[in-house]
Amino acid sequence: MLDGFAKDISDQLFQEVIELSSHSPFRHMETRGGKRMSVAMLNCGPLGWVSDRQGYRYTAIDPVTRNSWPSFPSLFLELAERAASEVGFENFVPDACLINRYCVGSKLFLHQDMDEQDQIAPIVSISLGLPAIFLWGGHTRNDRPVRHQLFHGDVVVWGGASRMVFHGIDTLKNGEHPLTGPFRFNLTFRKVR
Repeated sequence: MLDGFAKDISDQLFQEVIELSSHSPFRHMETRGGKRMSVAMLNCGPLGWVSDRQGYRYTAIDPVTRNSWPSFPSLFLELAERAASEVGFENFVPDACLINRYCVGSKLFLHQDMDEQDQIAPIVSISLGLPAIFLWGGHTRNDRPVRHQLFHGDVVVWGGASRMVFHGIDTLKNGEHPLTGPFRFNLTFRKVR
């Protein structure tokens, strides 16, 4: 955990998120079972993660706009590479960034990120806005998760032997952040291929 690692550039990161959402809007995807996800999301980079009744996968085309996903802002790539390097993952070059928008009451159940071909490369996760509880489990769903408080500007990086650990976000509590209002945003960078 890199406490406050992105705080000094958080205003610029958030402005990039707003700009990206003008090209590819936030949307609530559907699970394979047909349930609406509580977290809204969008993607940027060469690949974007999508979910619907056909399953979970990465695509080069945004199914809403029918265009390519918006390109990575250079600030995003620089931060992801710097954070990965800080914890020993040198030369990290992501090809997808999932941007999740949490509102009060939304959460992300314990899960493994299994849709990437490269399941060793790190995931770099950046928190903006309201604080949240990050749930860090084990290698099985039954392992009791440890709870970590995440604040605006915190970055979490995991990969290698811990890459397939179950993780999630507990139910977001009510609040107001001076930059993001009643929301939490999470940028997660992945190397898919």
